[in-house]
Amino acid sequence: MNAPQGLPTEAILIVNTRSRRGAEAFDEAVELLGASGVTLIDSRSVKDPKRIKEEVKDAIGKAPMVIVGGGDGTLSSTIDQFKDRETVFALLPLGTANSFARALGIPLELPGAVDVIANGRPRRIDLGCIDGDYFGNSAAIGLSPMIARSVPHRLKKYLGRVGYAVWAAKVGVGFRPFRLTVEDGKTCATLWASEVRIANGGYFGGVELVEDAELDSGEIIVQVVTGKSNRNLVSSWVANMLRLRNRDQWQAEVRAKCLEIATDPPMDVTIDGELAKKTPIKVTVAPHAVTIAAPKPTPSD
Repeated sequence: MNAPQGLPTEAILIVNTRSRRGAEAFDEAVELLGASGVTLIDSRSVKDPKRIKEEVKDAIGKAPMVIVGGGDGTLSSTIDQFKDRETVFALLPLGTANSFARALGIPLELPGAVDVIANGRPRRIDLGCIDGDYFGNSAAIGLSPMIARSVPHRLKKYLGRVGYAVWAAKVGVGFRPFRLTVEDGKTCATLWASEVRIANGGYFGGVELVEDAELDSGEIIVQVVTGKSNRNLVSSWVANMLRLRNRDQWQAEVRAKCLEIATDPPMDVTIDGELAKKTPIKVTVAPHAVTIAAPKPTPSD
């Protein structure tokens, strides 16, 4: 029996072993979960990422909690299945950037993530939605989709975020800013941009870029790196990574429950790091759509 307002003690574990740390983490996760008091009804090691979504869909309803292990793309592709369901979504961050876990405050090391699942709390969070495709953390337009489209899997697997940075420098040579139009139903703005960050959570590529993003705010934040020069994009990333006081000078933000975004020329959109859509897009928010396993609040929260 569950403790009042606590997380379920029975679960099904599903791990994408193609994720950066998935293969090596599977057996350890099974052992740690058992030792922490979580009873695994089933544990599934999935080698083909295309099967993850079906495995999760099959598991929902068979257990009060489903634990998904993988990177941001794995988590984003499966979180749709939990929308408006009683089943708790729990995660093991086994990818490269692990932006969604960072936004939730979940430790990136396996023992810490398992401790959250065993001793954390249920929390209702919003989901962002782009043309019917739900996501937990973020979406992006600009250089990020170019990286996602072309980055070699081995570079990402063995070098992690360093590999992303190396590849970004390579593909960024041919990247050019674009014309962006954002409409929120009341106002319409057109400007030059080098990157668009669509934030439910505030992390992109493992770096906190949108500080005020909250996963249960009922709003989506669109942050735009403005200007005709790629130097602004570099300056924005460096300033955010170093937490410089002037980091907002290259950025503009808009908050809304519903936004329409267009670009000239039409551009790819990544959702939690995976290529998913092409502009123009409609962005909405589904408030309190999913129950997730979250850390307990600290006294300062």
